[in-house]
Amino acid sequence: MERLNKTNSVSEFILLGLSSRPEDQKPLFILFLIIYLITITGNVLIILAIHSDPQLHTPMYVFLSVLSFTDIWYTTNIVPRMLVNFLSEKKTISYAGCLTQMYFTYVLGNTDSFILAAMAYDRYVAICDPFHYVIIMSHRRCVLLVAFSCSLPHFHSLLHILLLNQLTFCNSNVVHHFFCDINPLLKLSCSSVFVNDLTIKTEGLVFWVTPFLCIVFSYVRILIAVLRIPSAAGKRKAFSTCGSHFTVVILFYGGIFYVYLQPLSSYTVWNRVATLVYTVLSSMLNPFIYSLRNRDMKRGLRKLLGRRKS
Repeated sequence: MERLNKTNSVSEFILLGLSSRPEDQKPLFILFLIIYLITITGNVLIILAIHSDPQLHTPMYVFLSVLSFTDIWYTTNIVPRMLVNFLSEKKTISYAGCLTQMYFTYVLGNTDSFILAAMAYDRYVAICDPFHYVIIMSHRRCVLLVAFSCSLPHFHSLLHILLLNQLTFCNSNVVHHFFCDINPLLKLSCSSVFVNDLTIKTEGLVFWVTPFLCIVFSYVRILIAVLRIPSAAGKRKAFSTCGSHFTVVILFYGGIFYVYLQPLSSYTVWNRVATLVYTVLSSMLNPFIYSLRNRDMKRGLRKLLGRRKS
């Protein structure tokens, strides 16, 4: 913070949010409060169902419980601040608070990305090499995959925060976004952002694209294997196993690539909409996608809710 006082005249940022019209604030507050409560409730139920049902203590559902846990904090890092700003005339966040929010947004978002890749690898092994599944997806390997997915994003996030902290913000402090994201902040800087932009397009791209390519590779191999299954029932079972996960992947990565693969100068309101998809909406929809299209999860949830009633 000492460096901040010496080099930046900006000590706080104003988050404009999704709309600057006063009449929109209360409806948006109600909408996102409902979304937040649904997200927390749905993901907590997924975690409890997996924890309480021994038949769900498999690598796929362990990864799903980690994904749900991450989504709870991913949403909590963003939505409560939005809710406060909807009802507040002073929509400010401190410089340190802004960097902290950005740090955890990237840590949790990248953890989601790596967990999705681990889930795709698990489905690939289960369908393409079922006889060696227990050996390949051992407890030790699952622990390593989760540990890797949760630890590596911290280095990625720290790099971008340290680079951002080298910039000088001496003009406007109005952020055209509903949370502290790197691209709208770079547009406010009055010093060169060449290194930051280059890092996003190189290290950042590799960090996002690598797990995505792992997912694509896994699903290409899965598709080839499924097409070789002679029975229609076998094909339906394989597709139903992977369909929910693939839906989540499309929602999550579609928004990310739309936002971060565009030039910095072309950042528009549509970027905010795309950001909503991969931060808030995907975290809310994940429990529905995985439970409605998965018989094992539906059985686990029925057992959990039945136990609570009794």
